[in-house]
Amino acid sequence: QVQLVESGGGLVQPGGSLRLSCAASGSIFSIHTLGWYRQAPGKQRELVASITSGGSTNYADSVKGRFTISRDNGKNMVYLEMNSLKPEDTAVYYCNAKRMVVHVGVKDYWGQGTQVTVSS
Repeated sequence: QVQLVESGGGLVQPGGSLRLSCAASGSIFSIHTLGWYRQAPGKQRELVASITSGGSTNYADSVKGRFTISRDNGKNMVYLEMNSLKPEDTAVYYCNAKRMVVHVGVKDYWGQGTQVTVSS
């Protein structure tokens, strides 16, 4: 099992910045990818950014150049630094971990979600 605890959400004005944090605990030895997803009202959950155990990153086109994902392996933490925030970024943000399970494949774990609201 993998447990994920998020923090850092809140209300910010357009153009502002916010940093989300996620702490991973439990069976972390086989985690392949850590990432952030978001879901706005009436929309499907979408990938925002991810980072593999090897350090490779992937970003949604809508956040490239504005968001940065990073990790601290020693503390088992993953972060999402969000800059130049837009109202379109308003959503519930979820921390995600993908764990490799032998003879099964990839298993997903999710945090509880944290609300990010961008409004003037």
